[in-house]
Amino acid sequence: MGGRKKKDNILVSEQSVNKKGGKAEFFGTADLFIETQRQVWYSTGSMRKKKGQPSNVHSGMPKPGQQRLQRILAAAGIDSRRKCKALILEGAVTVNGQVVNQMPAFADPEKDDIRVYGERIRRPEKCYYLLNKPKNVICTNYDPLGRRQAVDLIPCNKRIVCVGRLDADTTGALLLTNDTELVNRLTHPSFKVPKTYEVEVNGRMESQHIEKLKKGVWLAEGKTAGAAVKVLRRTNFETTLEITIKQGLNRQIRRSFARLGFKVKSLKRIKIGNLSIKGIPIGGYKELTIGHIKGLLRSCSQTKPTSTIPQSESQLEAIEPPETEMKE
Repeated sequence: MGGRKKKDNILVSEQSVNKKGGKAEFFGTADLFIETQRQVWYSTGSMRKKKGQPSNVHSGMPKPGQQRLQRILAAAGIDSRRKCKALILEGAVTVNGQVVNQMPAFADPEKDDIRVYGERIRRPEKCYYLLNKPKNVICTNYDPLGRRQAVDLIPCNKRIVCVGRLDADTTGALLLTNDTELVNRLTHPSFKVPKTYEVEVNGRMESQHIEKLKKGVWLAEGKTAGAAVKVLRRTNFETTLEITIKQGLNRQIRRSFARLGFKVKSLKRIKIGNLSIKGIPIGGYKELTIGHIKGLLRSCSQTKPTSTIPQSESQLEAIEPPETEMKE
């Protein structure tokens, strides 16, 4: 088909789609839909004929078994929930033959026929990986500069994303999955995910510096939450520490040490919750089970005690917090 291929039963293209004139823009992961499909959809009048039809997917509250439509699309690997919402408003999504172009919209992924540009979606099997990220590998799924990406290190034919980000210069533990609801839960501020790093800095850090890290350091966003700090090695020329934080401010560790007058020489994340990269070589990965994910969620504290530890994969989708990012 001239550069197109099938992926999870959905036509995809190597070209990104950029729809102008007030429509949504899609980059990188949005190459799941080809421009020709869009043109055929509009030219055949499929959207115009059905636009505005009453649909039983619009309601104030979901019925048993129903979920938000953009959430279903994201879970099927179409794109992020935000971009899936744009697809819905554009009129590219049908449920049981009816165009859905209003929000909120709900559907049952197990019973309803849900299509995007006429292609029926399917829910891919969830997968989870723990990667020992090398240096100079980036965590985005699209990079116009063509740099090496973390997702390229995982031999998976599903659309997976990084749970949060590590700087290109930072190595170590990185979680990747196609479970968008788990990504949203772990990156939400109410979910306090402990992240443990091994930090090497220039110069000798004294007790007063360690205490400041434990109590919090003032940054542009305010004072950081307290950290657990352990000295591993210390000389007159350099200091190596193990530090655990539960915040996700941008470049938080590097900026905290810089605030105290120390430059970070190397930074490696060694644990996310209870998941450790011990035994995983640099650039290697470990495929995780639902048991590993349950253990990870148990190791996280929450400000809202509304979540429960899942007993199955379906229960991992119990909460739908806003989309946020967890950064180093």
